[in-house]
Amino acid sequence: MQAGFDAAGIAPVSVSESDESQLEAERFSAWVAAGRAGEMEYLKRRDEQGVLLRSGVQVAMPWARSVIVCALNYNAKGPRSIEAAPNDAGWIAKYAWSGRDPGADSSELIPTDYHDELLHRLRKVESALKQRLPCEARCYVDTGPLVERTAAAKAGVGWIGKNTCVINQSLGSWLLLGVIVTSLPVAANAALNQAVDRCGSCTRCIDACPTDALVAPYQMDASRCIAYLTIEKKGVIPPELREPIGRQVFGCDICQDVCPWNRRAPIAENPGMIARAELINPPLDWLADMDGTAFKRWFQGSPVERTRRKRLQRNVAIAMGNSREKRFLAQLEHWAAGDDPVLAESAQWAIDRIHQFAGEHEQIGSASA
Repeated sequence: MQAGFDAAGIAPVSVSESDESQLEAERFSAWVAAGRAGEMEYLKRRDEQGVLLRSGVQVAMPWARSVIVCALNYNAKGPRSIEAAPNDAGWIAKYAWSGRDPGADSSELIPTDYHDELLHRLRKVESALKQRLPCEARCYVDTGPLVERTAAAKAGVGWIGKNTCVINQSLGSWLLLGVIVTSLPVAANAALNQAVDRCGSCTRCIDACPTDALVAPYQMDASRCIAYLTIEKKGVIPPELREPIGRQVFGCDICQDVCPWNRRAPIAENPGMIARAELINPPLDWLADMDGTAFKRWFQGSPVERTRRKRLQRNVAIAMGNSREKRFLAQLEHWAAGDDPVLAESAQWAIDRIHQFAGEHEQIGSASA
């Protein structure tokens, strides 16, 4: 596609309250009411009448008649999070590896954020659309009052898998979504090809989720998701979820790494989403040693920036505890004695976990002798 997307489709917005749209609104409202949105307050925003904005496109935009959904492949070449890795390595979600070649004489990639990459492309499409068909239109990447994956399924971009990700039969699920809401109606005789669900009886994503965030097929409790816990969750992470987090320090790719539809997913060729090698299996001590200047150098303009350094350090402390490596004790003790109560508590948990493992290991050794 000329704008640089890998897939696209158009979903109509029903003017009347159909049974399907009503059911979708009820499901979303029930999901929020059950507390499964966690602390993501933007998902809970309501209009003056108290209706959830994301329960339907026309709640916030009564003029909406169609949604153009565009998808960008971000499947960078590299190992999967579930593959063997150094014991002292963390994991940053694949979409956050992104960078751009600055050109000139520099060999270090500039951090990029998929929000900016997609929005730039969406505005090209929007501009071309308005030149041909004057209309009202708005572009969104994660920020709009709608559920993008629902629109993507209706637009035929892919089906919503049991891991709640959009899966395209040819591209897999390594897809970033952007939408353009327009006032243009879809022609009554237009052929709309909604993607067929091809998950079948497979439950690999559900079985692989360490925190049991996939409470049922097609149902995600975001408050238990590792991506939510390491990115959105403020304050302390619930103790019972720390060990299952493993080495994840920003986001999580596990449910996509195990998906059979990603076995042959094509490698992305996108100049704005080049994988930065340093962020693949990054050493935990390297992340821990970053001061404000180093954090800015590596993550300003990157999705990791939104987590901020202190929250990233909290995640690193938990990953260090799960590594069971005694050599991390000095760093953890420094954090445990610091002024940040969240980081100090997380570091102390990690220290106790390392000592506990060391004690258990010694007992096993004694019993064997």
